[in-house]
Amino acid sequence: MKNLTTRRTIRQYSDREVSEALLNRLMTEAARTQTMGNLQLYSVVVTRSDDMKQRLAPAHFNQPMVTGAPVVLTVCADFNRTSQWARCRKAEPGYDNFLSFINAATDALLFTQTLCNLMDEEGLGYCYLGTTVYMPQLIIDTLQLPQLVMPVATLTVGWPAEEPPLSDRLPMESFVHSETYHDYTPHDIDTYYIYKEQLPENRHFVDINHKETLAQVFTDIRYTRKDNEAMSAGLLEALKHQGFL
Repeated sequence: MKNLTTRRTIRQYSDREVSEALLNRLMTEAARTQTMGNLQLYSVVVTRSDDMKQRLAPAHFNQPMVTGAPVVLTVCADFNRTSQWARCRKAEPGYDNFLSFINAATDALLFTQTLCNLMDEEGLGYCYLGTTVYMPQLIIDTLQLPQLVMPVATLTVGWPAEEPPLSDRLPMESFVHSETYHDYTPHDIDTYYIYKEQLPENRHFVDINHKETLAQVFTDIRYTRKDNEAMSAGLLEALKHQGFL
């Protein structure tokens, strides 16, 4: 049994099956997590077929764990189901707006995190794919998502075939503020980031990318302004297409 202090991102999986019974039990338990208005504003698309994994892979930059994992879960912010329920019960829904997307996305991500914790306890491995919101329209089209359903998280799931090292984390003092938010001084930044910056793997990361600092690797290569703006535009277009804007 694992817990959060030993949580690892798993990208390589064994051939062992993730049974439908086990996955269904964990998703049922995860549904006990917090939810706005007790509406459970999320849906999960379970992908097991090789064909569908291949079709989803380009939306995630063809990362190998998408096709290599036994199961891929796409968690969606879903106000379609609630809206359909309202109409079937002589009520007029008003959830085609950005606030409703935020509420549904929050519900979906709370469910996702709870499911991750439960999978940790079972010994399952998973990888959370942040790429879900980079090219959402491809996911929408592939999974045939109707309006008011928006993909917000993807998990590749399987039994681990690796035990990678624990990734570093900033100290608690770097993100906890007492009473009010206290902005960061250069000294604070030095204190909170020195451990991360001095790790051998991160220093190597800087060297191979021919940069001066680790921060430059993130701003100039990994998450650039150009890419962020382009993908933001795509995300906004997808939200319009799905009826949230």
